[in-house]
Amino acid sequence: MDVQKSRDTPTTILMLPWIGYGHLSAYLELAKVLSRRNNFLIYFCSTPVNLDSIKPRLIPSSSIQFVELHLPSSPEFPPHLHTTNALPPRLTPTLHKAFAAAASPFEAILQTLCPHLLIYDSLQQWAPQIASSLNIPAINFNTTAASIISHALHNINYPDTKFPLSDWVLHNYWKGKYTTANEATLERIRRVRESFLYCLSASRDITLISSCREIEGEYMDYLSVLLKKKVIAVGPLVYEPREDDEDEDYSRIKNWLDKKEALSTVLVSFGSEFFPSKEEMEEIGCGLEESGANFIWVIRSPKGEENKRVEEALPEGFVEKAGERAMIVKEWAPQGKILKHRSIGGFVSHCGWNSVMESIMLGVPVIAVPMHVDQPYNAGLVEEAGLGVEAKRDPDGMIQREEVAKLIREVVVDKSREDLRTKVIEMGEILRSKGDEKIDEMVAQISLLLKI
Repeated sequence: MDVQKSRDTPTTILMLPWIGYGHLSAYLELAKVLSRRNNFLIYFCSTPVNLDSIKPRLIPSSSIQFVELHLPSSPEFPPHLHTTNALPPRLTPTLHKAFAAAASPFEAILQTLCPHLLIYDSLQQWAPQIASSLNIPAINFNTTAASIISHALHNINYPDTKFPLSDWVLHNYWKGKYTTANEATLERIRRVRESFLYCLSASRDITLISSCREIEGEYMDYLSVLLKKKVIAVGPLVYEPREDDEDEDYSRIKNWLDKKEALSTVLVSFGSEFFPSKEEMEEIGCGLEESGANFIWVIRSPKGEENKRVEEALPEGFVEKAGERAMIVKEWAPQGKILKHRSIGGFVSHCGWNSVMESIMLGVPVIAVPMHVDQPYNAGLVEEAGLGVEAKRDPDGMIQREEVAKLIREVVVDKSREDLRTKVIEMGEILRSKGDEKIDEMVAQISLLLKI
C-alpha cells in the first residue's frame, strides 16, 4: 500500500505486542522512538490492565495513543489478570486461549483506525492475517535475541547439522524440560511454535529485532539468510527513568545502597513471570549467603499470593543471618535505578532479554541464573560475548549454591573478573553512541516499505 499524504498528515502505525511485560516494555520504548521521528502517530494496543501499568512511563503526548483490546473474561479470569505479569501459572493456558479469541475485536480496531502500518509480535498469527485481508502492510518486531531465533530456525531447516556460529551447547536439562511435559502443555508449545514461525515468515520484507549488531551481528546475518529478508536491529530499547521521577520505594532502597561501598552489591531479580521453586530459592539464598557480598533480592509472588510472608519463600533464618548485608524487596523494585547506583557491581538475573540489555547499557556484569524459555540461550550468549557469566546447573538441572557463591565472589567480592566489567562498560558506551544510527536505519526501511 502506497502512502499518499500531505507533509502535515501523520503516518499512522498500530503496534500490537504480546501481553507479556517484557514484550510490552520493548514495544513501548519502540513506540516512543518512532513517535519522535518523521511525523509518526502511534496507536499502542493492549489490554486495559497492561496499558494502566505503563502509563507512568509515558510523558503525556498526542503522538502515542492507547487502544484497549478486551479479552474474554470469566470469574476465574477477570480483566485484572489479562497480563502475564505475576499471572498464576495455572492460568497460562487460559491467557493464551483468551488472547487467541481477541482476533475479532482486533479486526474491528484495524478497520476503525485503518493505520498505514501494523507492527505485531510473535504469538498472534491472526494479526498479520487480518492486516493482509485489509491490505495493510504488517511487519514483525521480535523482542527476543537473534541468537535463539537463528538456533531454532537452523534446527528446523538443518536438523542433522551443527549450528555454524557457536560451539555453545544447550544443557540436557533444558532439552528434556518440555519433551516430558503433559499432553496439554506439549500442545500449547506446538501452537506457540507454529505461531512464532508464521509471524516471522509473514513479516513484509523486513523483520525488526530488539537487539544490536555489536553483540549479535553474525546471528542477525545468519537469521537474515534463514528468513530470506532483511533483519533490522533496533535495540537496545531500554527504559530510562526520568531524574524527576518520585519514587518512595526507591528512596528507601537508595538510602540502604548509599551506605555500601562502590561495586560491593548485587541486585537479584528473576523477572515478573517466573517464580523459583522452594528448592531453587534455597540454593540461590545459600549461594548469596556464602558469597559474602551485599545484595538486594526482589522476591515476587503470583497474583493472589502477595500476602504471603517473604520469609516463607526463603531458607529458614535467612534474613537474620544476612543482617545488614541484605535487603529483601517484595513484589517490585525500580530495576533501572538500582542498576545505575554506584554500589551495584553485578546483576544476578534470570536473563530475560530486556534485563540483559538493561544491564549491558548500564555497565553491570550479568551473573546468569536462567529459568526457562529463551533465558538459557541468552545466558550462553552473554557468557560467549564476555559480558557476564552463567551459574551452571548440575547434571540433573539443579541450581548449585556453590556455583552461585563462586561467581558472585569473583565478580563482586574478590573482583577477579574485572575483564567482564571493563567489557560491559565499553559495550554500553558503544551502544549509547550508536542509538540514533539504528533508529535512522529503521525509519528509512519503514519509509521505503510504505513508499513515503
